[in-house]
Amino acid sequence: MWRNSLSFSSKLSHYNSSYSVSLLRTSPKPSYHGLLGRSSSTSPQSTSAGDTVKWSDAGPGIVNFGAHAASASTADVSSLAASSVLKAKDVADLAKHYGRCYWELSKARLSMLVVATSGTGYILGSSSSVDYLGLCCTCAGTMMVAASANSLNQVFEVNNDAKMKRTRHRPLPSGRLTVPHAITWASSVGVAGTALLACEANMLAAGLAASNLFLYAFVYTPLKQIHPVNTWVGAIVGAIPPLLGWAAASGQISLNGMILPAALYFWQLPHFMALAYLCRKDYADGGFRMFSLADASGQRTASVALRNCLYLLPLGYLAYDWGITSGWFCVESTLLALAISGTAASFYMNRTAKTARRMFHASLLYLPVFMSGLLVHRLSDSEQSMPVEKSHKFVELLPSLESGVDNSEHFPQRKYRCEVVGAQACPPVAYASVAPFPFLPAPAYVSS
Repeated sequence: MWRNSLSFSSKLSHYNSSYSVSLLRTSPKPSYHGLLGRSSSTSPQSTSAGDTVKWSDAGPGIVNFGAHAASASTADVSSLAASSVLKAKDVADLAKHYGRCYWELSKARLSMLVVATSGTGYILGSSSSVDYLGLCCTCAGTMMVAASANSLNQVFEVNNDAKMKRTRHRPLPSGRLTVPHAITWASSVGVAGTALLACEANMLAAGLAASNLFLYAFVYTPLKQIHPVNTWVGAIVGAIPPLLGWAAASGQISLNGMILPAALYFWQLPHFMALAYLCRKDYADGGFRMFSLADASGQRTASVALRNCLYLLPLGYLAYDWGITSGWFCVESTLLALAISGTAASFYMNRTAKTARRMFHASLLYLPVFMSGLLVHRLSDSEQSMPVEKSHKFVELLPSLESGVDNSEHFPQRKYRCEVVGAQACPPVAYASVAPFPFLPAPAYVSS
């Protein structure tokens, strides 16, 4: 009986140990932190040596579970980081794409040339001190308006540009940008540039900018497909930006401010005549009515270029005569005009692509050198007013000279001669004896 009870108890103990093993194997594993709190001495052991189960046996499984969780979280973090990097890269690529499209749509290099002429006009129209904040605002407004005009030009000529080898890779013909997108861009920068000029410069400058935008986009652009006179209209468009800069600085349009616009007008004709001669086939394919297409021999094209180069010759003298620059600019401008006229004469005598390209390169060199000379040799307001003050001073002296009043403070040499002669009064000097040479002292007379 006792043996039976003993065997029964051993069987029960064996059953419990087997049940606990199966329970440990099938039940969810305890938390990692709970296992760390237990000591190995308290680990339960079964009465059977073969079925010994320790908590430490479950430890590696728990640790592996934590490692899997850590690796999963690391994978999630890395995937999130990778996705964020991809998103940042996509945003950067998108910004780069649109930036390049806007750059090409605005013809940025041509717009920067327009800004350079406007900035030069601003400096020439300023007084002795230049308002650099106003200069920056004027240049920024001019840049935006020029970008708007060039963008609208490409919107209207998208079909023509697609036919020309030189322009078929622009954003609109190539499909990199849609026409509504380009119109939105052009309208935005055009309005912003005009508003900036109106707020930071004056309404005259803003009006000139808006007028030039309209003239370029809505008159010159469609006229390119109608009549060859478009080149002369385009020359007017190019002559307005320096006048805009002058008006932004001085608040008015004066005769002195016409030197640089006149130079730009005459300069553009040989420049574009050379370009039209070199790209005749492209312009014909695009459907543009350029002057060179109606001139098979190129003689009339070369004649127009040479004539307008010769018109550049007197501009340096006029700038000096009107008190805008010093006499050195007169010499430099004349030599520069003779140089570009020489290339135009060469093109007139031998109408080839080589001579046309030489004249085109000379025109690229002429404009920056001419504007640099204007800035280097320009006279300030005080220097410009000195000849005027001297002439007014001489006119004021004439009545006193005719009336015999002593003007020794104006003519110290005359005072010295009068003192040498003695007490004899000096007779009055006639106007004719002084007028041709107002800078010379009046002669002294000694009675015999």
